[in-house]
Parts: sequence; structure tokens; C-alpha cells
Amino acid sequence: MTLLRHRPLLVLSAVAVLAAAGCSSSDATADVAVPSPPAKEAQACAALDRLLPGTVAGQKRHDPTPDSPLTARWGDGDAEIVLRCGIPRPDEVADPKYPGVEVEGVSWTVQARAQGPRFITQYREPYVELLTGARYEHDASVLQPFGAPVGKAIPKTLDVP
Repeated sequence: MTLLRHRPLLVLSAVAVLAAAGCSSSDATADVAVPSPPAKEAQACAALDRLLPGTVAGQKRHDPTPDSPLTARWGDGDAEIVLRCGIPRPDEVADPKYPGVEVEGVSWTVQARAQGPRFITQYREPYVELLTGARYEHDASVLQPFGAPVGKAIPKTLDVP
């Protein structure tokens, strides 16, 4: 009978330890919403995933949860870079108030955010989104390692001069 009274305390202690572990800064952004594109777009995203670099801007790849070929992650905190492939077409790509940049032959829309810039591919489907930490607020060079993989795996939908 005493054992039964102590079991809930042990379970609660284990839950408290797991909850505290989940609150660390490196785990706080570990969960990433996985897009759900049509099958053909998901295939292109899987091809992109196989081409992505192991290191970006000095940050090693450590993918988010849940594990998916539609998402990738490098770094933590203000140096975090999260890629999501197959997102729905964002309104920002057609809005002229958002600036654009071309890096390594890939055009991106740039959206400023408090936590760091958001980059979205233009003229390609499926759409690829990069959410970056504040460290990259004025640094589009973080896009350079994505040029060749995106250019190879994600087809252009429109030729631009």
C-alpha cells in the first residue's frame, strides 16, 4: 500500500525532470511544424533534403522533431536556421513591400522579424522557407549554401531576366 502512494510521486518527479529538460534553450525550438505538400512537391523536398549541407554558417545540422525530409535545422538560439520545404504559397512572395535578394541563382523574398529574417524562395515550387536567428538580421550570406541544392532539387516555375 505504501508503494502505491509513492508511485505517483515518482511519476510526477519524472514528469517534472522531463518538462525541465524540454525547457532548455536548445530544445525550445526543436519542434518544427512539418508542411504537408502534394506528393510531387514532397518528392522535390525529399530530393532537396538529400542535397542539404551538414554545416551552414558554422552551425552543424541537427534536425528538428518530428523527423521529416520536409524540415531541417542548423544551430541554436540567435544562430538557428530552420528550413521548411513545401509550405503553402505565402502572400509575401507577391507583395512588393518585401525586398528580394538573389543568392547563388536562387531568388528569395526577405521578411524582417524580431527573432531574425524569414527567407522564402521565389519563382520555384515547392516553396522553401528559411527561418533564421537574429544573428543573420543583416546577413544574406546565410543563403549561399542553399543555392546549389535548391537550384538542383526545386524546379523553376518562372524564368526571370
